[in-house]
Amino acid sequence: MNKDNIIIGFMLFALFFGAGNLIYPPVLGIEAGTSYFTAISGFVITGVGLPLLAVTAISYVKNDARELADKVHPLFGLIFTSVVYLAIGPFFGIPRAATVGYEMSIEPFKTGSLSLLIFTTFFFILVFIFSLNPSKVVNQIGKYLTPLLLLVITALIVGGFFLLNEPPGEPNVNYKSNPFFNGFVEGYLTMDAIAALAFGIIVVNAYRERGIHSSQAIVKETLKSGLITGIGLIAVYGSIGWIGAKMGQHGSFENGGDILSFAADTIFGEFGVILLGIIVALACFTTSIGLVVACGQFFSKVTPVPYKWLVLIVTMVSYIIANQGLNTILNFSVPVLVFIYPIAIVLIILTFLNKMFHGSSYVYRFAILFTAIISLYDGLKEFGVPLNWAKPYVAKLPFFGIGLGWILPAIVGVIFGLIITQLKEQKR
Repeated sequence: MNKDNIIIGFMLFALFFGAGNLIYPPVLGIEAGTSYFTAISGFVITGVGLPLLAVTAISYVKNDARELADKVHPLFGLIFTSVVYLAIGPFFGIPRAATVGYEMSIEPFKTGSLSLLIFTTFFFILVFIFSLNPSKVVNQIGKYLTPLLLLVITALIVGGFFLLNEPPGEPNVNYKSNPFFNGFVEGYLTMDAIAALAFGIIVVNAYRERGIHSSQAIVKETLKSGLITGIGLIAVYGSIGWIGAKMGQHGSFENGGDILSFAADTIFGEFGVILLGIIVALACFTTSIGLVVACGQFFSKVTPVPYKWLVLIVTMVSYIIANQGLNTILNFSVPVLVFIYPIAIVLIILTFLNKMFHGSSYVYRFAILFTAIISLYDGLKEFGVPLNWAKPYVAKLPFFGIGLGWILPAIVGVIFGLIITQLKEQKR
């Protein structure tokens, strides 16, 4: 473990630690109650483990996430990867980060109707400036912003541990029966595995700029940085979730942000609300920089547009969409992400199993196809498209009720792909 591993590990932590990562652990804590530690264990597997697997998967390739998706088909690789970058970038991810930062740092003080416009103007000017020189992103985020972010988070956590003395309450119905699996699903909702497909290439490029070009060496160094990131995320998630677990006796809350705001006010008063605003604003800011850089680097490879112009376009589109408000962004983003996420998970898993089936394109194609059919159904359902004719069939799938109905079709797709591969080889 060396200095570069620590700096890049901190950078990756800051890139992952966005708005959703602040909101979900407190909700899990308050709902899990006395079952908290079992529930947070499940959350860590999908909220930390799966994104780090995605970053490691990217370290196996020479370029970016498109190289993973090209194993299905080059056209699929271009379309799917572009959709992923647009979804987590200028269409949904970046605007959501900006508006969440606004709603938790500025909105509580009721500053007026133009406050969102003013906030996002300054927010995106800074994002644009930081994103212009991607070679300096590692130093800027890893050395300066991440320690500051950790400092204000630590202040809230320490205050919570010493000043919130209430014991955890009773778990709700879901967490009473199966706390681990419900925590597992809650981590799935962070959507960080998709973001990791974009962040992974930033890590790979950071090591290449430090003179490391061997594929095996990059994978090894990425795992070391991932360990730093994982420890940081687990510590923060566990601590913020524990604050939520202690808040159960303080009444009901609308969301995780509401829980943290109440906790901050209880611990530090109005200063606590300001402190929370700093935490959220920094988390959203660092995530936005990472997404702008990743989008700029990807689209500069697949289009003739220069990187600096792409950074400007991504920033401007994000700025315009952010000013539509958080609710509008969420209404449109959730269905798209519900469709994309299972496909991304299957793609990541197949990357690690690649040698077992000798990289057969049939395995990739049928696994992704069968997964996409179910995830498309889930996405259209979230959009409000009536699919009553299909529900009796898909509802019979295992785990369908908790949004994991795609698992069995993915497995069947792998088996079907293996059979086709074997038949093709026999003919040869």
